[in-house]
Amino acid sequence: MSEKEQRGLSNECLPSAAEHRAPHRRQPHPYVAVDVVVFALGADGLKALLVKIAQGPLSGAWAFPGGFVGLDESPDAAAAREVHDHTGIRNVHLEQLYTFGGPDRDPRSRVVSVAYIALARGGERAPHHSTKYGEATWFAVRRLPPLAYDHGRIARMALARLRAKLAYTNIVCNLLPPTFTLTELQHTYQAVLARRLDRRNFRRKLLALGLLTRRPGARRGNHRPAALYAFRRRSPIVISIL
Repeated sequence: MSEKEQRGLSNECLPSAAEHRAPHRRQPHPYVAVDVVVFALGADGLKALLVKIAQGPLSGAWAFPGGFVGLDESPDAAAAREVHDHTGIRNVHLEQLYTFGGPDRDPRSRVVSVAYIALARGGERAPHHSTKYGEATWFAVRRLPPLAYDHGRIARMALARLRAKLAYTNIVCNLLPPTFTLTELQHTYQAVLARRLDRRNFRRKLLALGLLTRRPGARRGNHRPAALYAFRRRSPIVISIL
């Protein structure tokens, strides 16, 4: 099997422009794809990675990275591959968001897509160059451009899911480096939630939950050195935080 076959269906497998008049009659079943919303913290808040479509009827439009599931891989593996191909990051926190299967969501063909959330730890990375897309860029989630397909809906659902899980899980640890200050932790929550939190109440609650452990050293900045902390557990747990 060739490399292209191993990676799944290529654009050449999709109906041509002439076939768009009746694509569903020519296609016996839907194709299966993944779309991944990659979140990371930037200097100016929460960001998401977008790619510019290089070919086809939506050429030039922005979308989340994604692609077809290969014959020899699971949707989870396909999503992890897409993240690595465009960020260079392996072993990210990755979870399924929702399956999107509207008949007209893709003008090229009948495609059912499993959407994922991926959290890039330690801030935004320089996107990897890919011949698959015209370019890849991090955008602030509060200023996303118009998105192709149904990716606007995916963006809203992904952000709502992330914000909701901040309240009852330790998912925030996947956006932070191994050690951090309490100020950095609070800024992470505020960046995702897009609202301010009371400093004293936030710190008292987080320390009382026993989620954090003090680490050696301190972070030195313009003010007095700040103590460093780490999560006792980075594996997912359910716990009331907010």
